[in-house]
Amino acid sequence: MTAPVRQAGVFAALCTLSLAVPLAGPRVGAAVAGIVLLGAYVITDGPLFDLLAYPGDYEDSRLYGLITFVLAAVALGLMATAASMPVAVFVGTILLVGYGNLGEQLVRLRTDGPVVRVVGFCLTAAVAAVAGQAITRSLAGDTVVSALPIMVFLAASGAFLAALLRDMLLRSDDPIVVLSVGLLLWLLAELQPTIGPTELLIALAVTVALGYTSYALETASIAGMLTGVLLVLLTTVLGGYGWFAVLVSFFAIGGLSTKFRYEEKTELGVAEDNNGARGSGNVLGNAAVALVAVLGYAASDAGLLPHEPELFLFAFTGSIATAMSDTLSSEIGSVFDRPRLITTLKPVEPGTDGGVTWQGELAGIVGAAIVAIIATGLFPEMSGGGATIIVAAGIAGMTVDSLLGATLEGSILGNQGVNFLATLSGALVSVLLVVTFVLG
Repeated sequence: MTAPVRQAGVFAALCTLSLAVPLAGPRVGAAVAGIVLLGAYVITDGPLFDLLAYPGDYEDSRLYGLITFVLAAVALGLMATAASMPVAVFVGTILLVGYGNLGEQLVRLRTDGPVVRVVGFCLTAAVAAVAGQAITRSLAGDTVVSALPIMVFLAASGAFLAALLRDMLLRSDDPIVVLSVGLLLWLLAELQPTIGPTELLIALAVTVALGYTSYALETASIAGMLTGVLLVLLTTVLGGYGWFAVLVSFFAIGGLSTKFRYEEKTELGVAEDNNGARGSGNVLGNAAVALVAVLGYAASDAGLLPHEPELFLFAFTGSIATAMSDTLSSEIGSVFDRPRLITTLKPVEPGTDGGVTWQGELAGIVGAAIVAIIATGLFPEMSGGGATIIVAAGIAGMTVDSLLGATLEGSILGNQGVNFLATLSGALVSVLLVVTFVLG
């Protein structure tokens, strides 16, 4: 057994101590955490220190990694005892991170393939999270079988987020992972989504298959794949299959558009890096507003927000129409060598921020129309002028993207920031048009 596996096993065992809270109560749990913290503070060398230490801990001979991890767990524990976070979410989160790390290290004994390591982490983390929630519910006298779909949903969502954060951060940043996963699962638990076991299995199977396909086709990196998988899963469960279809249409068509005349775009210096594979920043820049709209829809539908759920649906489709329009406009329009700056209409070099071509603008309009056709075909509430609103929102957002690119990108904003503000503009335009002409 290698040192990383032994260390991961010890951390997993320490994470199991979180069961002290549902077993014996918050005071005993706090006492256990205090003992672990004290031990982490007084152990400064020797075999036990070597077993628990991260590389950065050796500089000051202090187990900072373990100390910060326990403090993060204590913070979640306080939320579970003094706030409304379910204790099952607290236990599930701690076990998810601890045992997910162990699963990944065990996989490393066989292979160092990135996808296999991610699968090992996610599967082990999800099983541990489900087990932790089930044990906690059983100890509290709550039903387990009927709550299994929501427990699996929370576990899978947490596992994908944890895997994503671990891919972007360092192993010693697990305290950040613990807090992030705990807060996400708390939010999802408050939304109380209703989903049956069959629907959940279908959602997971389709989501994972699409994520792996995007990675295999080199349209997404590992981080981009995990980000897309998490977004699609949340959208499917909280919104429905119609929302899923709209979001996936962007990921599929937008991802494939990066391959359009890729060699020619490479020669012009305007091709996406990593052979066109999009990372988490790019995915979030284009889909963060859509995710907020999904969460808003679920919160409104659950009575947590005093707004009509349909407004969030239009915000969602408006943001996706913008992302589709902007992506097709950039990926198709960039191969034409006569772009003009949108603010002055003067000719500029291909790839210049804010440069537009009539071919790119036409492709962008077609992209918005595709989203509008899919949305109006799936959502009865968008009948009538819904398609026009979505197309208008997509064109408006695409224009905002070009204007920001010509004025602020590079000096104040990065590409992801521009994408975020553009999709936010598309969402706001869509909502404003609905309020003015449909609900007004």
